[in-house]
Amino acid sequence: MRPSGLKIASVLLLGIFAISFGSILVRLALAASGDRSLAFSLVMSAGRMGLAALLLLPSWRRPLASRRGLPYAVAAGASLALHFALWITSLSYTSVAASTALVTTNPVWVTLFGWLFFREAPSGLTMLGIGIALLGGLLIGLGDAQGGGGTNPLLGDFLALLGAVAASLYFLLGREAQRRGLSILEYVRIAYTTAALLLLPLPYLFGGGYGGYPLAVYGYILLMALLPQLLGHTSFNWATRHIPPVLVTLAILFEPVGASLLAFLLFGELPGVQVLLGALVLLLGVGIAVVGAQR
Repeated sequence: MRPSGLKIASVLLLGIFAISFGSILVRLALAASGDRSLAFSLVMSAGRMGLAALLLLPSWRRPLASRRGLPYAVAAGASLALHFALWITSLSYTSVAASTALVTTNPVWVTLFGWLFFREAPSGLTMLGIGIALLGGLLIGLGDAQGGGGTNPLLGDFLALLGAVAASLYFLLGREAQRRGLSILEYVRIAYTTAALLLLPLPYLFGGGYGGYPLAVYGYILLMALLPQLLGHTSFNWATRHIPPVLVTLAILFEPVGASLLAFLLFGELPGVQVLLGALVLLLGVGIAVVGAQR
């Protein structure tokens, strides 16, 4: 039975609220630790996914209904691991507004990859939206570099953009896994666990570890697992079962708005005019691309 429109909208709003805290919690953890190294970024990524997978552990008592989607779910988990490693690291170098605006360009990349790998040709309106979105991304990069939105804005912006590409692969592979018989819960537990297993050893490879941080850091990482990961991602995964995925993707575009508002309230972080303009152009372009894909 299909849920009511009000229930679906409420779940989407809950998901937007939850994922908007993602970049904020990363910034709070960075401030509490005083560590902006790659190793600590990987600690946050691995901790977020590891705790989320651990909380889903009871669901493994039920066997998979079908194994046809298993390879796609594993590949999606690998893409998710790469996404978080890139995006969380980007927040050490660029502003919350720039990072979240760039990392939510995934509808553009989903359209392009769908065209290349699944022969889902985009419409002219979608192509127009892609061009506008890329222009917005360029404005953000230039504005951040001039406005000093972080210690190394161009590097942070580039990492966030790569994070969007990885997230796009995650969405496409996840769609294929579910098309091949996996339920939402089966898919999520496999993808999250795969991402966690891939991320957990990485901090040690870059001279880091999981011990020795202030207690607040572990609290923020736990909140990352609970809010943006389990509550946010799971809300969107649930919604894709009842409405077209393109509408869910469109809802995710509100993350930069929520994250930037929270960054202003908590950190007093107000991006430059060019960054704000670029973000608006980018979101407009992504919106047009999504509408074009829907048609």
